[in-house]
Amino acid sequence: MTVHKARLSNSFQGEWELYVVTDRTSTEWPEHPFKRTGPVPTVQERAEALARLGYVPADSAAWEWQELPAGAMERVKLLASLDVQQKGEAS
Repeated sequence: MTVHKARLSNSFQGEWELYVVTDRTSTEWPEHPFKRTGPVPTVQERAEALARLGYVPADSAAWEWQELPAGAMERVKLLASLDVQQKGEAS
């Protein structure tokens, strides 16, 4: 089983985007833009986006959040990550 990292970020112009970091170059990573700045996409919305990209959460995976450095007066940028695997791949 190959495990990849899915990332959910609001750092690109403040809009939420989910992408999967694969072995390919960053211009080829599967991605899903949510096309909104708020609210944060729900767990269900993230699961549906991952499924459309051909991925599912890895066994026992949970979203991990971190706050990215920003100025005191700037909007907080968040990054969440989750271990994922391709759909149909044996665990």
